[in-house]
Amino acid sequence: MRILKLKKKDLKKFLESISSFGELWAPVKKGNRWAFQPTAPDNIDLDAGRTILPLKKFMVPQKFTMFKYNKEGYTPELSNIPSRIVFGAHPCDIAGLNILDKLFTENFPDPYYIERRKKTAIIGLSCLPDEFCFCNETGTDTVEEGFDLFLSETGTDFYLVWIGSSLGDDLMRMAENLFSEDIAFEDIQKFTNWKKERAKKFKVNIDLTGMPSIFELSLNSKIWDKIGERCLACGSCSMVCPTCNCYDVKDTVELRECKGERNRCWDSCTLHEYSLVAGGHNFRANRSDRLRLWYTHKLESFIGAYGKPSCVGCGRCLVTCPVDINAYTLAKTLREEEVFFK
Repeated sequence: MRILKLKKKDLKKFLESISSFGELWAPVKKGNRWAFQPTAPDNIDLDAGRTILPLKKFMVPQKFTMFKYNKEGYTPELSNIPSRIVFGAHPCDIAGLNILDKLFTENFPDPYYIERRKKTAIIGLSCLPDEFCFCNETGTDTVEEGFDLFLSETGTDFYLVWIGSSLGDDLMRMAENLFSEDIAFEDIQKFTNWKKERAKKFKVNIDLTGMPSIFELSLNSKIWDKIGERCLACGSCSMVCPTCNCYDVKDTVELRECKGERNRCWDSCTLHEYSLVAGGHNFRANRSDRLRLWYTHKLESFIGAYGKPSCVGCGRCLVTCPVDINAYTLAKTLREEEVFFK
C-alpha cells in the first residue's frame, strides 16, 4: 500500500481538484451533532465526531426504487445512481462498510449495492474518541481496507495519506503535485506519537472476550425479560447502526395501466411488524425475543461466521437509545460486572 504526505493547507485544493468525480459529501454540523451532507470544502468540519447516520446510507439508502415494470417486463433502476465523494469517514464506519461488503457482494451479490459502492469514493480521516467510542475494543479503531484514500493525523501540519485502491490512486493523480513521497523517520515518529496519545483518550471499557459463549449460556436468562420490559421497540438502534441491513420490499401497482414499481426501504428485526407473517402470526411477538436476536447477531453469530463481531464500536447505540439499552450495558450485565437491568 502506497503512503504519501499531504500538507493540511492543501486539502481544500485537493478536494476541489477531484470534484469532477462526483458531488462532495462530508460531515457538517447539525445542531449539536454531525451529518453527512453535500457541501463545499470550506464548510467541512475536520474535527467532527460521529455522524447521526453511518456510511450505509450511501450504499443502501433508506428508501429507493429497485425497478419499474409493466406487462412487457421490468427495467432495473441502476442508471440514476449518482457519483459521490464521501470525505471524513472514520475508521469504525469504514469497518462497518467492510462488513456490508461481505454481506452484499459475496454469496448473494446485490447489484444495487455494488453499483453504489463503485460510484462512491471513500476518503477516510483520523478522529479522536469521545466518551461513547469503544472501537478500540472491537479492533476497528484502525482500518487497512475499504477506503480509496485515508488521511491519518500526525499532530502537525500534514497528513499521511494511505492509497487503498486504484480509484484512490486515480484521485491522487488529479492533483499529484500536492503530494510528496518524502516521508522521513521524524514523520513516522510524529504519526506514532499521535496514535499513542489517541489510544489514551478511550473511556468506554467493554470486554468482549468469550462473548459468543456467554450469549449461548445466557439465552434463557431472565435478564432478557427485564430488557424487553424497558425497550420501546422504536428501532432507533437499527437505523443508526453501521452494519444493520434488514430491509422490506413493497410494490406500488397501477392496475388499470398494468404497471408498477418495486421499492426497498430500511427495516429492523426489533420492530413488531418484522416477524409478522400470514395469518397474523408473529414468531417474535415479545420485545425480549427481538432484542435477544439483535444482540446475538451482533456479538455472537457474526463472530462464528466471520471471526469478529458485527459491532464496530462507533458508540451510536449508546448515544441513541433513549432507555440505555446498548452494547455496553448489555455486555456488562451479561458478565455480571455491573447490573444495569434489575
